Amino acid sequence: MDSGSRPRLRRSSRFRGQHAVRRAQRRVAPVRMLPTLCTLGNLLAGFAAIFYAAKPADAVAPFHWSSLTFAGALIFVGMFFDAVDGSVARLTRSTSDLGAQLDSLCDLVTFGVAPAFMMLTLVGKYLTVESGLVVIGPEADLALGKIVWGIAAVYVCCAALRLARFNVETESADLTAHEWFSGLPSPGAAGAVASLIILHQHRLVANPMIDELPVSFVRGAALGIPLITLLCAWGMVSTMRYTHVVNRYLRRPHSFGFAVRLLMPLILAIWWFQETVAIVFTLYALSGPVGAAWRRRRLRRDHAAAPAAATETPAE
Repeated sequence: MDSGSRPRLRRSSRFRGQHAVRRAQRRVAPVRMLPTLCTLGNLLAGFAAIFYAAKPADAVAPFHWSSLTFAGALIFVGMFFDAVDGSVARLTRSTSDLGAQLDSLCDLVTFGVAPAFMMLTLVGKYLTVESGLVVIGPEADLALGKIVWGIAAVYVCCAALRLARFNVETESADLTAHEWFSGLPSPGAAGAVASLIILHQHRLVANPMIDELPVSFVRGAALGIPLITLLCAWGMVSTMRYTHVVNRYLRRPHSFGFAVRLLMPLILAIWWFQETVAIVFTLYALSGPVGAAWRRRRLRRDHAAAPAAATETPAE
Protein backbone atom coordinates (compact mmCIF):
# COMPACT_ATOMS: atom_id res chain seq x y z
CA MET A 1 0.00 0.00 0.00
CA ASP A 2 2.87 2.36 0.79
CA SER A 3 4.59 1.64 -2.49
CA GLY A 4 1.36 2.23 -4.36
CA SER A 5 0.81 5.59 -2.71
CA ARG A 6 4.24 7.06 -3.52
CA PRO A 7 3.62 7.79 -7.23
CA ARG A 8 0.43 9.61 -6.33
CA LEU A 9 2.31 11.75 -3.82
CA ARG A 10 4.96 12.59 -6.42
CA ARG A 11 2.30 13.58 -8.97
CA SER A 12 0.54 15.68 -6.36
CA SER A 13 3.68 17.60 -5.44
CA ARG A 14 4.50 18.13 -9.13
CA PHE A 15 0.98 19.46 -9.72
CA ARG A 16 1.31 21.84 -6.78
CA GLY A 17 4.58 23.14 -8.15
CA GLN A 18 3.14 23.79 -11.59
CA HIS A 19 0.10 25.46 -10.06
CA ALA A 20 2.36 27.76 -8.02
CA VAL A 21 4.29 28.74 -11.16
CA ARG A 22 1.08 29.55 -13.06
CA ARG A 23 -0.26 31.53 -10.10
CA ALA A 24 2.96 33.55 -9.95
CA GLN A 25 2.72 34.28 -13.67
CA ARG A 26 -0.84 35.53 -13.22
CA ARG A 27 0.08 37.79 -10.33
CA VAL A 28 -1.36 41.26 -10.80
CA ALA A 29 1.05 44.15 -11.08
CA PRO A 30 0.83 47.00 -8.52
CA VAL A 31 -2.17 49.22 -9.16
CA ARG A 32 -1.65 52.88 -10.00
CA MET A 33 -4.23 54.72 -7.94
CA LEU A 34 -5.11 57.77 -10.05
CA PRO A 35 -6.53 56.02 -13.16
CA THR A 36 -8.10 53.36 -10.92
CA LEU A 37 -9.87 56.03 -8.89
CA CYS A 38 -11.22 57.57 -12.09
CA THR A 39 -12.55 54.17 -13.21
CA LEU A 40 -14.12 53.55 -9.81
CA GLY A 41 -15.65 57.03 -9.99
CA ASN A 42 -17.43 55.83 -13.11
CA LEU A 43 -18.73 52.82 -11.18
CA LEU A 44 -19.93 54.92 -8.25
CA ALA A 45 -21.72 57.30 -10.61
CA GLY A 46 -23.60 54.38 -12.16
CA PHE A 47 -24.45 52.95 -8.74
CA ALA A 48 -25.72 56.34 -7.56
CA ALA A 49 -27.79 56.70 -10.75
CA ILE A 50 -29.54 53.39 -9.96
CA PHE A 51 -30.08 54.51 -6.38
CA TYR A 52 -31.76 57.79 -7.35
CA ALA A 53 -33.75 56.19 -10.16
CA ALA A 54 -35.23 53.77 -7.61
CA LYS A 55 -36.60 56.60 -5.45
CA PRO A 56 -40.33 57.45 -5.49
CA ALA A 57 -41.66 59.72 -8.21
CA ASP A 58 -42.18 62.65 -5.82
CA ALA A 59 -38.71 62.39 -4.24
CA VAL A 60 -36.49 65.46 -4.47
CA ALA A 61 -32.85 64.90 -5.37
CA PRO A 62 -29.94 67.34 -4.83
CA PHE A 63 -30.28 70.77 -6.48
CA HIS A 64 -34.06 70.29 -6.19
CA TRP A 65 -34.04 68.12 -9.30
CA SER A 66 -36.32 65.19 -9.84
CA SER A 67 -34.81 61.82 -8.99
CA LEU A 68 -34.73 60.70 -12.64
CA THR A 69 -33.13 63.96 -13.78
CA PHE A 70 -30.37 63.60 -11.20
CA ALA A 71 -29.90 59.94 -12.13
CA GLY A 72 -29.48 60.94 -15.78
CA ALA A 73 -26.94 63.60 -14.81
CA LEU A 74 -24.95 60.95 -12.95
CA ILE A 75 -24.77 58.91 -16.16
CA PHE A 76 -22.92 61.83 -17.75
CA VAL A 77 -20.68 62.15 -14.68
CA GLY A 78 -19.73 58.51 -15.21
CA MET A 79 -19.15 59.28 -18.88
CA PHE A 80 -16.67 61.98 -17.88
CA PHE A 81 -14.74 59.59 -15.64
CA ASP A 82 -14.78 56.96 -18.39
CA ALA A 83 -13.34 59.48 -20.84
CA VAL A 84 -10.47 60.63 -18.63
CA ASP A 85 -9.33 57.37 -17.03
CA GLY A 86 -7.64 56.14 -20.21
CA SER A 87 -5.87 59.45 -20.74
CA VAL A 88 -4.73 59.51 -17.12
CA ALA A 89 -3.44 55.95 -17.43
CA ARG A 90 -1.44 56.84 -20.55
CA LEU A 91 -0.06 60.01 -18.97
CA THR A 92 1.07 58.12 -15.88
CA ARG A 93 2.24 55.16 -17.99
CA SER A 94 0.08 52.80 -15.97
CA THR A 95 -2.02 51.09 -18.64
CA SER A 96 -2.65 47.44 -17.82
CA ASP A 97 -4.96 44.54 -18.55
CA LEU A 98 -6.41 44.93 -15.07
CA GLY A 99 -7.45 48.50 -15.83
CA ALA A 100 -9.06 47.47 -19.12
CA GLN A 101 -11.11 44.71 -17.49
CA LEU A 102 -12.11 46.95 -14.57
CA ASP A 103 -13.18 49.65 -17.00
CA SER A 104 -15.50 47.25 -18.81
CA LEU A 105 -17.07 46.04 -15.56
CA CYS A 106 -17.74 49.63 -14.48
CA ASP A 107 -19.13 50.53 -17.92
CA LEU A 108 -21.60 47.66 -17.69
CA VAL A 109 -23.09 49.17 -14.54
CA THR A 110 -23.07 52.82 -15.62
CA PHE A 111 -23.94 52.44 -19.30
CA GLY A 112 -25.81 49.13 -19.20
CA VAL A 113 -27.76 48.57 -16.00
CA ALA A 114 -28.37 52.19 -14.96
CA PRO A 115 -30.01 53.44 -18.23
CA ALA A 116 -32.18 50.32 -18.45
CA PHE A 117 -33.34 50.78 -14.85
CA MET A 118 -34.05 54.47 -15.47
CA MET A 119 -36.21 53.56 -18.46
CA LEU A 120 -38.17 51.05 -16.38
CA THR A 121 -38.75 53.64 -13.65
CA LEU A 122 -39.93 56.26 -16.14
CA VAL A 123 -42.36 53.94 -17.91
CA GLY A 124 -43.62 52.57 -14.60
CA LYS A 125 -44.87 56.03 -13.65
CA TYR A 126 -47.17 56.17 -16.66
CA LEU A 127 -48.56 52.65 -16.66
CA THR A 128 -51.75 53.21 -14.68
CA VAL A 129 -53.47 50.03 -13.50
CA GLU A 130 -55.71 49.05 -10.64
CA SER A 131 -54.15 48.86 -7.20
CA GLY A 132 -52.59 45.56 -6.30
CA LEU A 133 -51.51 44.67 -9.83
CA VAL A 134 -47.88 44.37 -10.94
CA VAL A 135 -46.99 47.11 -13.43
CA ILE A 136 -43.60 46.05 -14.84
CA GLY A 137 -41.74 42.77 -14.71
CA PRO A 138 -41.82 39.21 -16.04
CA GLU A 139 -44.91 38.60 -13.88
CA ALA A 140 -46.61 41.90 -14.80
CA ASP A 141 -50.37 41.90 -15.28
CA LEU A 142 -50.03 44.14 -18.34
CA ALA A 143 -48.52 42.84 -21.57
CA LEU A 144 -46.85 46.22 -22.08
CA GLY A 145 -45.15 45.90 -18.70
CA LYS A 146 -43.68 42.54 -19.72
CA ILE A 147 -42.50 43.93 -23.06
CA VAL A 148 -40.83 46.95 -21.48
CA TRP A 149 -39.06 44.75 -18.92
CA GLY A 150 -37.88 42.50 -21.75
CA ILE A 151 -36.51 45.52 -23.64
CA ALA A 152 -34.53 46.58 -20.56
CA ALA A 153 -33.15 43.04 -20.19
CA VAL A 154 -32.15 42.96 -23.86
CA TYR A 155 -30.41 46.32 -23.49
CA VAL A 156 -28.33 45.10 -20.53
CA CYS A 157 -27.34 41.92 -22.39
CA CYS A 158 -26.39 43.86 -25.52
CA ALA A 159 -24.27 46.25 -23.44
CA ALA A 160 -22.41 43.29 -21.92
CA LEU A 161 -21.85 41.75 -25.36
CA ARG A 162 -20.68 45.09 -26.75
CA LEU A 163 -18.12 45.57 -23.99
CA ALA A 164 -16.85 41.99 -24.24
CA ARG A 165 -16.45 42.29 -28.01
CA PHE A 166 -14.60 45.57 -27.61
CA ASN A 167 -12.12 43.95 -25.22
CA VAL A 168 -11.46 41.11 -27.64
CA GLU A 169 -11.13 43.32 -30.71
CA THR A 170 -8.80 45.85 -29.06
CA GLU A 171 -6.83 43.54 -26.77
CA SER A 172 -3.50 44.12 -28.48
CA ALA A 173 -4.25 47.25 -30.48
CA ASP A 174 -3.31 50.87 -29.91
CA LEU A 175 -6.51 52.57 -28.83
CA THR A 176 -5.18 56.01 -29.73
CA ALA A 177 -5.07 55.01 -33.41
CA HIS A 178 -8.74 54.06 -33.65
CA GLU A 179 -11.01 56.36 -35.59
CA TRP A 180 -14.08 54.12 -35.80
CA PHE A 181 -16.07 51.85 -33.54
CA SER A 182 -17.68 48.63 -34.72
CA GLY A 183 -21.16 49.05 -33.28
CA LEU A 184 -22.63 51.80 -31.14
CA PRO A 185 -20.38 52.40 -28.09
CA SER A 186 -22.10 51.77 -24.78
CA PRO A 187 -21.55 55.38 -23.57
CA GLY A 188 -23.23 56.64 -26.75
CA ALA A 189 -26.21 54.34 -26.21
CA ALA A 190 -26.51 55.32 -22.55
CA GLY A 191 -26.20 59.00 -23.45
CA ALA A 192 -29.05 58.74 -25.95
CA VAL A 193 -31.37 57.03 -23.45
CA ALA A 194 -30.41 59.20 -20.46
CA SER A 195 -30.58 62.50 -22.38
CA LEU A 196 -34.08 61.74 -23.66
CA ILE A 197 -35.23 60.87 -20.12
CA ILE A 198 -33.74 64.11 -18.81
CA LEU A 199 -35.42 66.06 -21.61
CA HIS A 200 -38.76 64.41 -20.81
CA GLN A 201 -38.45 65.28 -17.14
CA HIS A 202 -37.27 68.83 -17.82
CA ARG A 203 -39.67 69.89 -20.56
CA LEU A 204 -42.75 67.77 -19.96
CA VAL A 205 -42.76 67.31 -16.19
CA ALA A 206 -40.89 70.19 -14.53
CA ASN A 207 -42.06 72.78 -17.08
CA PRO A 208 -44.42 75.39 -15.56
CA MET A 209 -46.48 75.26 -18.78
CA ILE A 210 -47.11 71.55 -18.35
CA ASP A 211 -50.82 72.15 -17.66
CA GLU A 212 -51.25 73.26 -21.26
CA LEU A 213 -50.06 69.89 -22.59
CA PRO A 214 -52.43 66.92 -22.71
CA VAL A 215 -51.57 64.11 -20.34
CA SER A 216 -51.71 61.64 -23.23
CA PHE A 217 -48.84 63.48 -24.95
CA VAL A 218 -46.63 63.33 -21.85
CA ARG A 219 -47.46 59.66 -21.36
CA GLY A 220 -46.89 58.85 -25.04
CA ALA A 221 -43.47 60.53 -24.98
CA ALA A 222 -42.47 58.39 -21.99
CA LEU A 223 -43.74 55.19 -23.61
CA GLY A 224 -41.71 55.97 -26.74
CA ILE A 225 -38.37 55.83 -24.92
CA PRO A 226 -38.37 51.99 -24.69
CA LEU A 227 -38.34 51.91 -28.50
CA ILE A 228 -35.26 54.15 -28.50
CA THR A 229 -33.69 51.86 -25.90
CA LEU A 230 -34.31 48.81 -28.09
CA LEU A 231 -32.79 50.54 -31.13
CA CYS A 232 -29.71 51.48 -29.11
CA ALA A 233 -29.38 47.87 -27.94
CA TRP A 234 -29.46 46.71 -31.56
CA GLY A 235 -26.87 49.33 -32.48
CA MET A 236 -24.45 48.10 -29.81
CA VAL A 237 -24.35 44.53 -31.13
CA SER A 238 -24.35 45.55 -34.79
CA THR A 239 -21.26 45.99 -36.97
CA MET A 240 -22.23 49.46 -38.14
CA ARG A 241 -19.41 51.96 -38.13
CA TYR A 242 -19.49 54.79 -35.59
CA THR A 243 -17.02 57.62 -35.38
CA HIS A 244 -14.59 57.79 -32.48
CA VAL A 245 -15.24 61.47 -31.82
CA VAL A 246 -12.22 62.14 -29.61
CA ASN A 247 -9.62 60.43 -31.79
CA ARG A 248 -11.03 61.61 -35.11
CA TYR A 249 -11.98 65.20 -34.35
CA LEU A 250 -10.39 66.41 -31.12
CA ARG A 251 -6.85 65.01 -31.32
CA ARG A 252 -6.07 66.32 -34.79
CA PRO A 253 -5.47 69.79 -36.18
CA HIS A 254 -8.47 71.13 -38.10
CA SER A 255 -9.43 74.19 -40.05
CA PHE A 256 -10.94 77.34 -38.59
CA GLY A 257 -14.31 76.49 -40.11
CA PHE A 258 -14.35 73.19 -38.24
CA ALA A 259 -13.71 75.02 -34.97
CA VAL A 260 -16.67 77.30 -35.69
CA ARG A 261 -18.95 74.33 -36.44
CA LEU A 262 -17.83 72.67 -33.22
CA LEU A 263 -18.49 75.84 -31.26
CA MET A 264 -22.09 76.20 -32.43
CA PRO A 265 -23.52 73.27 -30.38
CA LEU A 266 -21.67 74.57 -27.33
CA ILE A 267 -23.28 77.99 -27.77
CA LEU A 268 -26.73 76.44 -28.23
CA ALA A 269 -26.21 74.40 -25.06
CA ILE A 270 -25.98 77.62 -23.05
CA TRP A 271 -29.66 78.36 -23.69
CA TRP A 272 -31.07 74.91 -24.47
CA PHE A 273 -28.79 72.49 -22.65
CA GLN A 274 -31.12 69.49 -22.33
CA GLU A 275 -32.37 69.84 -25.90
CA THR A 276 -28.87 70.18 -27.35
CA VAL A 277 -27.51 67.15 -25.48
CA ALA A 278 -30.49 65.02 -26.52
CA ILE A 279 -30.16 66.06 -30.17
CA VAL A 280 -26.40 65.44 -30.25
CA PHE A 281 -26.63 61.93 -28.78
CA THR A 282 -29.66 61.03 -30.89
CA LEU A 283 -27.88 62.13 -34.06
CA TYR A 284 -24.81 60.13 -33.05
CA ALA A 285 -26.92 57.01 -32.49
CA LEU A 286 -28.54 57.53 -35.91
CA SER A 287 -25.21 58.18 -37.65
CA GLY A 288 -24.48 54.45 -37.81
CA PRO A 289 -27.53 53.27 -39.78
CA VAL A 290 -27.60 56.45 -41.88
CA GLY A 291 -23.92 56.06 -42.80
CA ALA A 292 -24.39 52.36 -43.55
CA ALA A 293 -27.33 53.11 -45.86
CA TRP A 294 -25.37 55.84 -47.63
CA ARG A 295 -22.33 53.59 -48.17
CA ARG A 296 -24.55 50.78 -49.44
CA ARG A 297 -26.21 53.12 -51.90
CA ARG A 298 -22.85 54.40 -53.14
CA LEU A 299 -21.60 50.82 -53.55
CA ARG A 300 -24.64 49.91 -55.64
CA ARG A 301 -24.08 52.99 -57.79
CA ASP A 302 -20.42 52.08 -58.33
CA HIS A 303 -21.37 48.51 -59.28
CA ALA A 304 -23.96 49.80 -61.73
CA ALA A 305 -21.44 52.19 -63.28
CA ALA A 306 -18.70 49.55 -63.61
CA PRO A 307 -20.31 47.46 -66.44
CA ALA A 308 -21.12 50.61 -68.39
CA ALA A 309 -17.53 51.80 -68.13
CA ALA A 310 -16.23 48.37 -69.19
CA THR A 311 -18.34 48.32 -72.37
CA GLU A 312 -17.14 51.72 -73.51
CA THR A 313 -14.42 51.61 -76.17
CA PRO A 314 -11.83 54.31 -76.41
CA ALA A 315 -12.23 56.66 -79.38
CA GLU A 316 -9.66 56.18 -82.15
